[in-house]
Amino acid sequence: MKKIVFIVSVMLCAATIFAQNKRSTKPNIIIILADDMGFSDIGCFGGEIPTPNLDKLASKGIRLNNFYNTGRCCPSRASLLTGVYPQEAGVGYMVESVENNPAYQGFLNRETVTFAETMKDAGYFTAIAGKWHVGHKAGQGPHERGFMRSLAAPVGGFMYTGQPRAQIFLNGKETKAGIEIPKHQYVTDLWTDYGLKFIDEAQERQKPFLLYLAHNAPHFPLQAPAEDIAKFKGKYMAGWVKLRNERYEKQISMNLLGQKYELPPINPKVPAWESLSETEKDRYDTMMSIYAAMVSHLDASIGKLVKELEEKGILDNTLILFFSDNGGNAESGVKGITQGDTLGNRNSNVFLGQCWAELNNTPLWLYKHHTSEGGIASPFIAHWPKGIASKLHGKIIDTPTHLVDIMPTLLDLGKGKYPTTYLGHAIKAQRGTSLKPIFDGKKLNRHQPIYWEHEGNRAIRVGDWKAVSNLTEPWQLYNMKTDRTELNDLSVSKSAILKHLIAKYDSWYESVGAKPYFKEPMKWQSSITNVLKEGKNDEKE
Repeated sequence: MKKIVFIVSVMLCAATIFAQNKRSTKPNIIIILADDMGFSDIGCFGGEIPTPNLDKLASKGIRLNNFYNTGRCCPSRASLLTGVYPQEAGVGYMVESVENNPAYQGFLNRETVTFAETMKDAGYFTAIAGKWHVGHKAGQGPHERGFMRSLAAPVGGFMYTGQPRAQIFLNGKETKAGIEIPKHQYVTDLWTDYGLKFIDEAQERQKPFLLYLAHNAPHFPLQAPAEDIAKFKGKYMAGWVKLRNERYEKQISMNLLGQKYELPPINPKVPAWESLSETEKDRYDTMMSIYAAMVSHLDASIGKLVKELEEKGILDNTLILFFSDNGGNAESGVKGITQGDTLGNRNSNVFLGQCWAELNNTPLWLYKHHTSEGGIASPFIAHWPKGIASKLHGKIIDTPTHLVDIMPTLLDLGKGKYPTTYLGHAIKAQRGTSLKPIFDGKKLNRHQPIYWEHEGNRAIRVGDWKAVSNLTEPWQLYNMKTDRTELNDLSVSKSAILKHLIAKYDSWYESVGAKPYFKEPMKWQSSITNVLKEGKNDEKE
């Protein structure tokens, strides 16, 4: 009898070890999404804002300098979550329906699956903490799209719990600040705290986890703790031109873009810093100080997350991805917005504006909404001690990649499958390519074009070539290998290439059900040539 018990014990032990080894082959995954962060706002992409924790992740991981979003919040989240283009997911615009067009219905359709659904089926504990913003009616929330745990805001536009727009749901049930969640807590901290709680639960269940941390920061209203803002007050009195030049020189010194690109002229609607009164300079300095405080606080929250992963002994086998949903935001016009007695506190209303957006996206042209590089390029960091070879640490990879590549990457690493049908619905084919070869130090053979369409702004990139047309302007053509800042339009001299790209674009445009939709499009003149020629800008203030 003792012998039988011993044999059974050995078998159970072996089974446990086998199961642990099997689990250990799958990495934990954390996707950190910043909101409205420009291409150069963090230190390892050229920014002056101190981001030591993100910089450390980059130094022990890799950066992608050609990683793309869709140019706007909701479409980017839809594309990230589903691995298809936003029109295919039903969120080609925002979360309101547009003329009953399925491509712009305003919520994720059931002809797509989320990475939470596919990774849950692959054995992952799936969780979200943060901003959802891809549909918030019955049947549309994260708890109904594969997330086993969720603390999520249907939309953004707030930085503290208890604010008018701060509607937050825990696993599908609305919370009350001061009861289910703390009152007046800074949500950057709230999302991270709950993310760590969800990680603890995953460990208790002995499951690999997929955590989606979708931060509100540094989206407007610009708000941050007073002690954070104080660290930056006065540091932006040098003005946007000088600081933009300093970012550019730092990018050149770190070889961020692979070679020395010419810095585009600053938008002529932006006033010279020297022309401003001291009162105006102080106002602009305060605005950027608040923004910098938000980025710095976000970085500190990531530091807290990483430290706890280390203490739990799981950092080495955790893949951390960091990027932004669109480029820097100039929506409030040249002057931005400053409302409230104490700017930056939870009762104030501050928008950064176009002047500082020129700094945010250094050295790229234009802003959020647009399909020029300033609207669609994200800073991207991947950190995974066990999965990214040490010889790659600190490297900058220039392969063009996009949000649609995240889904196939997760499935590749998590040994999951992308379904052809799900819950009785035929599922649209995924659009991206796994980034795993990049993590292995190999070349990524990405043959698919990358496409964009938003509010009439459109673009296509195939290899080094990019065709772009913002609003109703003619198509322009740029060689991204030699002209990442889009200064030299080759549409005439390389007309055959442009014609080929437009044909591909038109075919895609029709296939995804896109349409020439304009609600309140940004009025910025897109072509640098036209801006300089006309000496003005049609931007609507």
